[in-house]
Amino acid sequence: MRIKQFVVIGLGRFGTSVAQTLSTLGHDVLAMDKDEHAVQVIMQDVTQAVQADARDEETLRALGVRNFDVAIVAIGDDLEANILITLMLKEMGVPYVVTKAQNALHGKVLEKIGADKIIYPEQDMGFRLANNLVRTNVMDFIELSLDYSIFEIVASSQFVNKTIGELSLRAVYNINVVAIKKSADQIVIAPGPKEIVEDKDILVVVCNKKALAKLPD
Repeated sequence: MRIKQFVVIGLGRFGTSVAQTLSTLGHDVLAMDKDEHAVQVIMQDVTQAVQADARDEETLRALGVRNFDVAIVAIGDDLEANILITLMLKEMGVPYVVTKAQNALHGKVLEKIGADKIIYPEQDMGFRLANNLVRTNVMDFIELSLDYSIFEIVASSQFVNKTIGELSLRAVYNINVVAIKKSADQIVIAPGPKEIVEDKDILVVVCNKKALAKLPD
């Protein structure tokens, strides 16, 4: 898994969740907010946390934001700042800009100015977004606790034509395969060690969120 660089602007509940999850998944994260307390809270959880006003273009340039792979604008209560920052990030050449929208009309404005992905946050959207950005093979998940979830993942090419026993997923990755979706109407529940993983199979697994990051794409 290639380590990506993310900048998260706005450290409310949503932004903090995104930043912490990306960091947990092993990526470089610059977290930014104009509120000193919000920065202090997350400082130990990310690569770098800075107190700064992201509406200042020179500040963004000084922090090297244009060199990051992905920028997440998590500011939700200040529409003007949200839109302005999104626009500046796109003009600077940030490859992929994700922006939080309050409603459909706000989302349309963000789409017009070039936001690559628009998010309408739900309670667990921070974690969902972070995983979606760095693990394109994750189809869906159900959160069981703060640490464990059930994930649906597209079988890696490294797993194809091998048996569950040969893969030793529990021993190697600390992951339990509870089912394999072969097609829309064929599901193998509690697959045995001789079950073969085929191309385009979807593995339903239970694991620690950190263990998921170790799986090959």
